[in-house]
Amino acid sequence: MLSATLLGELDPQAFLKRYWQKSPCLIRNAIPALVSPISPEELAGLACEAEVEARIVQKIRRNPGWSVRHAPFTEQDFTSLPPRDWTLLVQDVDKYVPELARLLDRFRFVPNWRVDDLMVSYATDGGGVGPHVDAYDVLLLQAQGFRRWSISTEAYADAEIPGLELKQVHDFRPQQEWLLGPGDMLYLPPGVAHDGIAIGNCLTFSIGFRVPSDAEIFTDLAGWLIGKTDKNARYSDPDLRDSSADPGLIPDLTRRRLYKRLKTLLTTDTATLDEWFGCFITEPKPWLHTVPPRRTLDVVQMRQLLQSHGLIRDPAANLCWLPASHDSIRLFVDGCCHTLPARLIPLVRMLCRQHDYPAALLRTFRRDTKALELFTELYNSGTVRRG
Repeated sequence: MLSATLLGELDPQAFLKRYWQKSPCLIRNAIPALVSPISPEELAGLACEAEVEARIVQKIRRNPGWSVRHAPFTEQDFTSLPPRDWTLLVQDVDKYVPELARLLDRFRFVPNWRVDDLMVSYATDGGGVGPHVDAYDVLLLQAQGFRRWSISTEAYADAEIPGLELKQVHDFRPQQEWLLGPGDMLYLPPGVAHDGIAIGNCLTFSIGFRVPSDAEIFTDLAGWLIGKTDKNARYSDPDLRDSSADPGLIPDLTRRRLYKRLKTLLTTDTATLDEWFGCFITEPKPWLHTVPPRRTLDVVQMRQLLQSHGLIRDPAANLCWLPASHDSIRLFVDGCCHTLPARLIPLVRMLCRQHDYPAALLRTFRRDTKALELFTELYNSGTVRRG
């Protein structure tokens, strides 16, 4: 449930109308008495795991002024660092720490598919990543300590530092500055240049929102359409005419035939696009995936399980849904589409909204065969597990 103070005096609709993708918004005491579910030591431990995306960004005196190292790290990597001027950034921490996944639930006034991840950064005094511009919306929630944020809404072009996977803007001229303490939050729309510098050691939660580029959309859609295309179908020209007078010229008839064929191949109905889009936006990142159980269940065993146990959704699972027709819906789970009867809309909404599914709620679906089949598929794929 949305905290009454999360957006200050604004309700979600007012925030979205006034600030979302329009202008920065500072919210003091968004989450009062915030206690971080993860400590700096635990964050460092997570960054030592092979499957976790993390990096250490450090200010240095020699050119280019910064160094970047990528995970996995070792304990020695951390003990060899200086006492200040470095930052550890760990992506998708909500996928590994259930309490942070539940913290993200406070931000569900934005649709599931737009919520990307919760990145946690631990910075020592003076640490940061330099002034930069993000291509996506971000909410910067201060969890421990203090960080000074400087922003500018001027147009800046970012440039990658040679030899480093680190983009920064040059000649950054701050227009506003704030010191954020525990529980304070800053919203920044795409394109706003910003620079965060730790004042003492601090933890910051960055809630990032997905904004796929046109190139990503077209690339994925093209791949989807290729998968739906008859591999044996080929161009044909039974009405070919004599070209001996100018064999190098591409005939108008060829162009018209080819372009008509392309239009036919590219013409897709809404239902096809819905299926593609749902699978596209729930496709997990390559380094994130659910883990199937050692022992799978059948429908009968699932019915027995739900008699006395609830289920828990894996934090790495991505769920969204769409109406399909007047009597059916589509549930998208990690790039897969499940077509279900419309009577299961309450169940699907619960699955998409919550992480914990108590036995008392699930018991009502024990006699619905389609619901049991869905539970069984989700359990056997690792999307949900016994609560």
